[in-house]
Amino acid sequence: MRNTLIVAALASGLALSGCTTDPNTGQQRLNKTAIGTLAGAAGGATISKATGGSKTGRDAAIGAALGAGVGYYMERQAKQLEQQMAGTGVTVTPNANGNIDLVMPGNITFAFDSASLNPSFRPTLDKLAATMNEYNQNTVTIAGHTDSVGNPSYNMNLSRDRANSVRNYLVNRGVAGNRINVVAYGQTRPIADNSTDYGRQQNRRVELTVNAPSSVR
Repeated sequence: MRNTLIVAALASGLALSGCTTDPNTGQQRLNKTAIGTLAGAAGGATISKATGGSKTGRDAAIGAALGAGVGYYMERQAKQLEQQMAGTGVTVTPNANGNIDLVMPGNITFAFDSASLNPSFRPTLDKLAATMNEYNQNTVTIAGHTDSVGNPSYNMNLSRDRANSVRNYLVNRGVAGNRINVVAYGQTRPIADNSTDYGRQQNRRVELTVNAPSSVR
C-alpha cells in the first residue's frame, strides 16, 4: 500500500509540473518530458512488482528519471525538426506513443510514377539527416505509399522503391543504415480521396517515424 501511494504521489506531482498550455487551443496538455517520466515511473513500478521487488517506490523513481530523459530527448528533437521542416511541405507531428511522425507528400518528393527524388527536395532531406545524426539514439521507420492508380502489385513495389530512395539518401548523408527500417504499403492506406488530383497527390507520400529510444545515454 505504501509503495502504491508513493507511485501515485510521484505521478500526481509530475502531471502537475509537466502541464503546458497549448497556445492555439488554450487547453492544458502534458509535455513529452512529463509523459516519458510518467511512463518510466509506471514501467519501473510494474517491473519491480513482477520480479518480486520490495522497493517499488525506488524503482518507480528510477524509471521516472530514465523516462524523463527520453521524453526531453524527443521533445527537443521534435522542436528542432519542426523548425527545420517549416515551409518545406513536410508535416511534423509528435504522436501519443512518444514518437515523431513526418509526412512527406508526393508533390514535393517524387514525380508521378517515379521513385527518383525530386532534386528540390534533397536540401530538406539534408536537414533531416543532420538532425538524425545529432540525435543518433533513435531508430527510424520509413513507409512508402501510393495512390490507387494502376496495378496494386506494381504500386506496392513503387512504394517500397520510394521509401528506399529516402533511406539511401539519408544513409549517403551519414545516417547508419541499421537504424532505418523500410516498409511498403502501396495503395492500401490512403489519407485522402483518390478520386481527385489533390487527394491522389496526398496519398503518394512517404511517412517517416522517429521512434523513441528506451533510454538515452
